[in-house]
Amino acid sequence: MMRRCDLPARDLRLLDPLFVYPSTILGREKAIVVNLEQIRCIITADEVLLLNSLDNYVLQYVVELQRRLTTAAVGEVWQSEGPEDYLPFEFRALEVALEAACTFLDSQAAELEIEAYPLLDELTSKISTLNLERVRRLKSRLVALTRRVQKVRDEIEQLMDDDGDMAEMYLTEKKSRMESPFHEQGSMGFRSKRLDKCLSIARSRHESMRSSESGTESIEELEMLLEAYFVVIDSTLNKLTSLKEYIDDTEDFINIQLDNVRNQLIQFELILTTATFVVAIFGVVAGIFGMNFAIPLFDNPGAFKWVLMITAVCGITIFCAFVWFFKYRRLMPL
Repeated sequence: MMRRCDLPARDLRLLDPLFVYPSTILGREKAIVVNLEQIRCIITADEVLLLNSLDNYVLQYVVELQRRLTTAAVGEVWQSEGPEDYLPFEFRALEVALEAACTFLDSQAAELEIEAYPLLDELTSKISTLNLERVRRLKSRLVALTRRVQKVRDEIEQLMDDDGDMAEMYLTEKKSRMESPFHEQGSMGFRSKRLDKCLSIARSRHESMRSSESGTESIEELEMLLEAYFVVIDSTLNKLTSLKEYIDDTEDFINIQLDNVRNQLIQFELILTTATFVVAIFGVVAGIFGMNFAIPLFDNPGAFKWVLMITAVCGITIFCAFVWFFKYRRLMPL
């Protein structure tokens, strides 16, 4: 396969189903190496080589590609006398691979949205350990999916920004150049260096004329193809970004609720500490009157009530003074 498609070994490692590699689209001399989610294949000018062809997802790709090629072949038969409006084979195969990957990622994003929004709404109304654990797992899935979508988007954007890489992916045109009469004459083995030089100049002129006429159009066709799926994958990324922002807003709301509960506990602790201080005043009075020395109030039967009432009034006054101070300093709600 390396000799057949003129690929280095590192490109084949990207297609190994046993390893996990980020999404990649590489244009080589005779092939396009595609690694988009489950779609891992080598696209040449007239065939697609699939390494994991038994996968159900890949089988759907094969069926869709066959349908597209059949439809295009029928259209070419009916419009054989008109201009050629159909993409070359490698672009059709690449289009189906991009569509399959974008559709798969968009469906996963939609499933995540359906699961996430009700769960987040439930979490805002009822904070529990179970809901928090479910949100944590959901956020982990969201981060992983966002990373995959971002890699596909970056790969498409990188191709769109490099005209050389897009021109390298036009395999049908390069194959037609290799099979052109100028190339055949150049490979017949003439011994005259002067004749070889003339053939080389003529061949380069012929290729430059063809590339100047069709290269720009071909690159524009591929750029339009990539731009269409860039919009799709960018829309999926925007969905995931909006979902992440919603999760962040929910986390902020929960933190605000927890801060509010924490503040209420602190206020309750402050009131409880103040009440404990007032009760301690009664203990001080009781301790003073409990000392072993003579006090004239012990001889008055009604003195106990007055001492109790005065101590209670003083304690209540001190408590109210503390509460007023806390409200004045805005340590407690009014």
